[in-house]
Amino acid sequence: MREKLGILVCVLVFVSWSSCVVGRFVVEKNSLKVTSPNPLKGVYECAIGNFGVPQYGGTLVGTVVYPQANQKACKNFEDFSVSFKSKPGGLPTFLLADRGDCFFTLKAWNAQNGGAAAILVADDKFEPLITMDNPEEENADADYLQKITIPSALISKSLGDSIRKALSDKDMVNIKLDWTEALPHPDERVEYELWTNSNDECGPKCDSQIEFAKSFKGAAQILERKGYTQFTPHYITWYCPEAFLVSKQCKSQCINHGRYCAPDPEQDFSRGYDGKDVVIQNLRQACFFKVANESGKPWLWWDYVTDFGIRCPMKEKKYNEECANKVIESLGVDLKNIQSCVGDPGADKENPVLKAEQDAQIGKGSRGDVTILPTLVINQRQYRGKLDKGAVLKAICSGFQETTEPAICLSEDVETNECLENNGGCWQDKTANITACQDTFRGRVCECPIVQGVKFVGDGYTHCQASGPLRCEINNGGCWKQTQNGKTYSACVDDHTKGCNCPPGFKGDGVNSCEDINECKEKVACQCSDCKCKNTWGSYDCSCNGGSIYMQEHDTCISATVESSVRLSMGGIFFIILCLAAVGVCAYAVYKYRIRRYMDSEIRAIMAQYMPLDNQGEIPTHVSHGNI
Repeated sequence: MREKLGILVCVLVFVSWSSCVVGRFVVEKNSLKVTSPNPLKGVYECAIGNFGVPQYGGTLVGTVVYPQANQKACKNFEDFSVSFKSKPGGLPTFLLADRGDCFFTLKAWNAQNGGAAAILVADDKFEPLITMDNPEEENADADYLQKITIPSALISKSLGDSIRKALSDKDMVNIKLDWTEALPHPDERVEYELWTNSNDECGPKCDSQIEFAKSFKGAAQILERKGYTQFTPHYITWYCPEAFLVSKQCKSQCINHGRYCAPDPEQDFSRGYDGKDVVIQNLRQACFFKVANESGKPWLWWDYVTDFGIRCPMKEKKYNEECANKVIESLGVDLKNIQSCVGDPGADKENPVLKAEQDAQIGKGSRGDVTILPTLVINQRQYRGKLDKGAVLKAICSGFQETTEPAICLSEDVETNECLENNGGCWQDKTANITACQDTFRGRVCECPIVQGVKFVGDGYTHCQASGPLRCEINNGGCWKQTQNGKTYSACVDDHTKGCNCPPGFKGDGVNSCEDINECKEKVACQCSDCKCKNTWGSYDCSCNGGSIYMQEHDTCISATVESSVRLSMGGIFFIILCLAAVGVCAYAVYKYRIRRYMDSEIRAIMAQYMPLDNQGEIPTHVSHGNI
């Protein structure tokens, strides 16, 4: 069997990694739904291939074709004069191929060239699903590997047998591949990490990593700067068993006395750079991110790795500390902090950063062990597919909760705006230019909107109504409103529980119309015998015959003379009241004056008995000269 399974052989030349013994590699899956024929209807699991472009966050519907020749898809289908291109108006074609005889990637490449929209590889034995991966390193230089764009999936032997049986019975097999739940999307922020390597001499795989960093840098920095994502880079290292610490291989590939090792870049110990050079540069990149992140600028990591790849390549013998330091200084990051973080590679002790990296390789929760380079992990799920800007951006965008995606996820290059056609089948108020259709990465959502702080409520499909305070400010709350002769009437009330009610003087549903009530015709006003009624828009006017005056409170007419006499009598009464008030004021003043004079005379009389007053003569003093 020549296909490569999705598990990295845990051998570094002769150095084994003990955690591989207990490692847990997770096969990432998506949903496969058979919609016809009836006996096959149901939902099945399929394993996402580690190449091509899975449609994360989306779906793909097609009809299955099983070729009469070249059933393992190891040869070019043009040699058999076979085409799988769908005809106009027809469903895309999913090629069903048998496992065996050639690489999974070659099967996918031949299916793509034949016009298939996706390839389903049926397993040849009953076993748990595996991850289809790229070929081994010695075959990884095939130029077609980075050109595969169709999604691929491995299905079980039993499902493959059932599909073949249905097709042989002339039944049409329709399948829906669904990646909408392939990645979790719990909230408004996506957390993702990239397990990568600073090595640039490992062939096409290293080249693709460097190109990905260059192309994805702009999108990654936009997402990170605005807080939409939280990105963390990681680096895989191994350790050297104690029995081989003194060997030439361990000394050339490891630092910190065999604790952290990487493969030799050229797989040749006698020339070029050693594995320990790669480990040190990996550590420097990890420390750069740590320091940049602590300074609040984690996105500078993308600048560093791309600039280092351009300015310090192995091919030009510039892959060293001196060149790295120049790049660091050009980006304004504290070099001393990075050097302190890197520490002494020759010390016989653990490096905290690399120790944390080794611990992080072990899978936790839904994420399995990281054993393949490169590996992208999004919301704790390992991404499957090629490392391509568009494909990765789609995967990251599928990690956002619906309606919270940033604008970059809703661009034409990433997804189609379904609200542009027939408003997505959602409610719409064309007059106020308000719609319940919200474009999301996974498709449109019919959800009543919030406009200028006013929340609309309803099912989002047939009805949305403004509610709460200020609801009448938005399209008058969806209620009737009209202006005539300078007067405006509205059926909207701020309290949404009252809905739309026609104002007094009108009748109707309050939404589509309110008709003026003719109070005169319906005899609801001006009922007195002498009254004359004239209807107005929204109200009425009453008048009386013979110069009489209409009293609205009593709905009656009174003569003008009666009104005048009433006015005169009222004036007389007012005059009498005024006079009485004046007499009362004067009497009170006289009373106060008399009381005051009486009190003054009494006080003067009392005081006169004890002391002379200014207006009295001197009272003679009597002195006794007699004996005591």
